[in-house]
Amino acid sequence: MPVAGFSSFRTRVEVREYGDLGDVEQSGTDFLDGQDYTHLIAMMAPRPTQLAYNAEDSCCFRASLVKPLIFDATVPFYRLYGKEDALGWHENRDPGTHNYQQDNREQSYQCFSKVFGLPVVDTEIPAGPELKTYDELVVGLPKDNLTILGLARKLAKANARSPVPSEGAEESAWATSERQELAKLVRYKPVRISDAQAVAATKHLGVETTSYLFLFDNGLAANGVWLNAIGVGRGAPVTIILNDGGKKNAGVEVSDRINRGEQVLALDLLFVGEAWKSPSPDAYVQILHGIGDRPIGLEAAQLLEVARWARSRGVVQSLRLEITGMRTQVAGLVAAALEPTLFSKIIVHEGLPSLGFLLEKPVKFQEAPELFCLDFYKEFDLDRLALIAAPAEVTTEKVLRSSR
Repeated sequence: MPVAGFSSFRTRVEVREYGDLGDVEQSGTDFLDGQDYTHLIAMMAPRPTQLAYNAEDSCCFRASLVKPLIFDATVPFYRLYGKEDALGWHENRDPGTHNYQQDNREQSYQCFSKVFGLPVVDTEIPAGPELKTYDELVVGLPKDNLTILGLARKLAKANARSPVPSEGAEESAWATSERQELAKLVRYKPVRISDAQAVAATKHLGVETTSYLFLFDNGLAANGVWLNAIGVGRGAPVTIILNDGGKKNAGVEVSDRINRGEQVLALDLLFVGEAWKSPSPDAYVQILHGIGDRPIGLEAAQLLEVARWARSRGVVQSLRLEITGMRTQVAGLVAAALEPTLFSKIIVHEGLPSLGFLLEKPVKFQEAPELFCLDFYKEFDLDRLALIAAPAEVTTEKVLRSSR
């Protein structure tokens, strides 16, 4: 009998009013690839299952919102066995918030009484005298017991990647093989721009801008602003600028390239800047991991397609990429490694020295959720991505430092 235990991931995506519906571990990587919690409950049939949810849950899974896909959708499977009464539903209204208090507990007693043929328990037996204090419950841990972070650091140090060949033909074959492995690891799927909508335009103080909404054929979107000095030709060099804080924080870099006579596209990829309005996309990143996608691969695919569009709009052969921040740094390097001839030069400001920085600092999942990609650091690091990105030249300036 789980209480406020889980929800369909479809409900988690659609119901945003109440914040994050559930915890990140409920969308374990690839766990929901083709399946959902609805399927798991259906697989319980015909075994007795009692579901309890709270009417005004202050954390997650409000009863009326999850019932259609967790209970109602499962009833037909119990009906196949003639066991509809083996699937129970209870909506807690006292207190109705996130709890396993008396009303919910008494529901579990009644469920167990029915299933195991025990005397019916209508009310809970007072258990106050049996409660133990914190000190009475402390059992202690070994002095050298590892934390989850400590275990991650230990495993990371044991990484043994294959050496990089030093000879031309052999190195080229290695790079091709690594590129294919990277594409698999980040679940890279090329996307196409289905529509590049020009939504605003300005001409002011010698600079003209056009704002674009990029709609992709996978249903996702990004947005950007194309800027250049009035009169600059379409053949002028093009720089794409990414910033973890969004394009609104990229003014210095944008101004510098415009003053050099270049065309600039300040771009916000999926989950960055104005492409994402919530404080942190961590829950949605984890849901994407759960259904078998990798957000870092989705971001790289967007960047590559927008870059092709920018190259054709600017009528240039190659592009310069300028990045500020660790999230867009990794997305940019993945993109460059997947398609090494698209960018001529990549400049990174305030980037990571290594993916190991995520563990050494440590960086919280909520700060850079797409970088926590299964086996990514095990197989690749930033220097390796830079090698695969050749002939593009990668330069990192002012790297982040850990406090350790």
